Amino acid sequence: MVTGAKTGAWENSNKAIRVKKRFGQHVSARLSARKENHSRVRICVIFNPAARGNKARRFRKFLNELSQQCALKATTAPGDARRFAHAAVATGYDIIAAAGGDGTVNEVLNGIGDEPDGFTKTRLGVLPLGTVNVFARELKIPLKLESAWRVLKRGNEMKIDLGRADFLDGGQPQSRYFAQLGGAGLDARAIELVSWKLKKSAGPIAYVVAGFQALAEKQPQISVSADGQKIAGELALFGNGKFYGGSFHIFPEAHLRSGQLDVCVFPRVNMPTLLRLAPGFIARRKLSERRVRRLRAGKFEVTSDLPAAFELDGEWIGHLPVTFSVAPQTLRVVVP
Repeated sequence: MVTGAKTGAWENSNKAIRVKKRFGQHVSARLSARKENHSRVRICVIFNPAARGNKARRFRKFLNELSQQCALKATTAPGDARRFAHAAVATGYDIIAAAGGDGTVNEVLNGIGDEPDGFTKTRLGVLPLGTVNVFARELKIPLKLESAWRVLKRGNEMKIDLGRADFLDGGQPQSRYFAQLGGAGLDARAIELVSWKLKKSAGPIAYVVAGFQALAEKQPQISVSADGQKIAGELALFGNGKFYGGSFHIFPEAHLRSGQLDVCVFPRVNMPTLLRLAPGFIARRKLSERRVRRLRAGKFEVTSDLPAAFELDGEWIGHLPVTFSVAPQTLRVVVP
């Protein structure tokens, strides 16, 4: 009886070993397949070789390492990033990364949108090289280049809402996508007035100079209408996410997956008003709610009594009227 028990135990043990071996081979095969699939992820990085600043310089030193792991596309003129992104989607890249600031992100985003079903075919990645990198901060992407690259290679995906602006340019209907924010009035006018020669030589100071120029002008009255409600003021900001101008919480209730845009309207924008707002805003990174008016909706109509500019993701786009809308969870982005 004892011998039979030992024989049975031995057979069971051998069977367990064989099962374990087959299971181990299966797991090993699955892990190898995962590794192979991961290595097949095709990444295209679009960057501006003439970008200024320490981050841009570090990126240029990092280029040799990147070139062995992805395709690199260097822009030489405005609109190149959009064209390159469009071509990259058509070529079949899994991730198209914007290496730059929010303006570069916006160009790449619109290039993806130029390809039919582009937003379902590929993911948007960000290597933050800009001055403020609002969208990268919103997604919690590390601002350190090497860490941001590791996030990109891992390829974790989240679907977020996609902003869109519809307007007329030369009498022809146009549309433009945005990831993070839009604005109408003072901020867009300041961007419109920026001297690109001064920006090239002095960087962010060019925006300060343009801001004072815009403040000296007569401010248009901006009207924002949604769902039967209407608010008006001299500056209107539209948020897909919480942040504006860096990590300032202009839209504290906004969320990238809410299916709605948040609008913040300033009734007045002049030097006395800005001086009253500035101390609390800088200290708390939030606005005094007594000084602004808010709405939330999936679509806004924006008009003005005088010619007024609007911007998307910090880039001047055109003039009012414009319709802002959002497509829920349409944009695939790479996140930590």
